[in-house]
Amino acid sequence: MVRRYVFPALRIVIWAVIALALVRIAFAGADMSTEASGAEPTGQVVEPTVEATTATITNAVTVRGSVVADPAVPVRATLAGVVSKLLVADGAQVEAGTPVLEIRQETPQEPLTRTDPTTGETTVTERKPKVVVEQVKAPVTGTLTMPTLKDQVLSVGDTVGQVSPGTLSVSGVLTPDQQYRLVGAPGEAQVTLKGGPAPFTCTGLRIGAAAQPATPDDAETEGTTTPSGTVACSLPGDVTAFPGLGADLEIVNGTAADAVVVPVSAVQGTVQRGNVWVVASEGAEPEQREVGLGLTDGQVVQITEGLAVGDLVMQFVPVPADEGEIDCDDPSQYDPAVCA
Repeated sequence: MVRRYVFPALRIVIWAVIALALVRIAFAGADMSTEASGAEPTGQVVEPTVEATTATITNAVTVRGSVVADPAVPVRATLAGVVSKLLVADGAQVEAGTPVLEIRQETPQEPLTRTDPTTGETTVTERKPKVVVEQVKAPVTGTLTMPTLKDQVLSVGDTVGQVSPGTLSVSGVLTPDQQYRLVGAPGEAQVTLKGGPAPFTCTGLRIGAAAQPATPDDAETEGTTTPSGTVACSLPGDVTAFPGLGADLEIVNGTAADAVVVPVSAVQGTVQRGNVWVVASEGAEPEQREVGLGLTDGQVVQITEGLAVGDLVMQFVPVPADEGEIDCDDPSQYDPAVCA
């Protein structure tokens, strides 16, 4: 009897209570109210600072490059005239200073006119042209390519041939930052060839400007760094290498021991002169100070004047507010398109 009538009735009552509770939550919502505790936020945004310290700093710049064949050197005419002799055959090996051809220049001269004072008779005597012969010499040692022909007419500066030196160099491009760091660099670098021999010294270091883009399409695009310079040095003759082989050039341009240094992020500027923001005391506004800059390794920079060891500076250069920024709280500057 109990199992047949009482238990089913209790089951119906329980489900009815659950249904009523769910309806109340759905329409009235749960009680999410909180009581005020009286606590207030006390956190502060603190700008990171760093002390000026001493360290030994080495300005070493590593440039990725490749092995390239040295370009042929042009042989140019130094006299206007006619090729009178070819002294070296095309394709011959020549030493620097070897005569490769002769240029003959003939300049006509005015005839001599003489008048006999007694008879008044005038005699005109033709004169031979003035002849100048000059030898054109090979500018460097190498293989001569000379397509110039005998009796060819030349002007001063005309290319009469080329000498391929047959030597190799390691060449790479420099970013503006690297070019600044290599001002006054020595004449050698340490070179490591990819898959080649042990690192060796490369002499005749040359630093120059990078080629300008030929068209606007070749100019700097967003997100890329346009090379501002080139660097190259000559491979020793006893090093076996091949054009196109990858290489790294490490150029050490100065070392300073016990130098006053700060992180590069703390300095506005990278060469000669810069600014830092000195924190004099807790709670005080940072003071902008001009400092002298020396060597850098890309992580820290040497301070040659303006800071002492232990001086506290802001770790990062302050970012000024953008000029022309709209203050939405100022009615005179309110812009619905920006402040809405």
